[in-house]
Amino acid sequence: MIFHKRVFDILFSSILLILFVPFFLLISILIKIDSSGPILFKSLRVGQYGKEFNMFKFRTMFEGTKIEETKKIKNVDKKITKIGTFLRKSSLDELPQLFNVLSGKMSIVGPRPALKTQKFIIKKRAHFKINNIKPGITGLAQINGRDSISEKKKYILISYIIHNIVFS
Repeated sequence: MIFHKRVFDILFSSILLILFVPFFLLISILIKIDSSGPILFKSLRVGQYGKEFNMFKFRTMFEGTKIEETKKIKNVDKKITKIGTFLRKSSLDELPQLFNVLSGKMSIVGPRPALKTQKFIIKKRAHFKINNIKPGITGLAQINGRDSISEKKKYILISYIIHNIVFS
């Protein structure tokens, strides 16, 4: 099952990367027109077995914005670029994570990777063995409410994945 999941991740992410080349180009141009700075943003995350990795996203905030959870940033609306607002609402800022999937650091489906600074979440995930599976671009928590559901509900959904579906 693990082998099949990895093959699926490689094939699916490769197909999506090929299909989305025009979107990558358009988004890249719009980011450069909208603000100065790099096109991609690297976010240090905690992945499978607690190993740190750089997760790629399209940059949605102005260069120099402090790296932390969005909900902790003061005046966050003033830090997000015009194109960044659209990219976040449409989740298109997540497209570069397909490269993380190809490299084997992430999977298409799994729990979202925690920021390195989210110590409580990392500890809780270690306790529930959530860190034993690869983080994903999407998962049950994302399709069942994303940030509008409680951490407890997220753990229940992730636990369901762990106990009912074999992931690696």
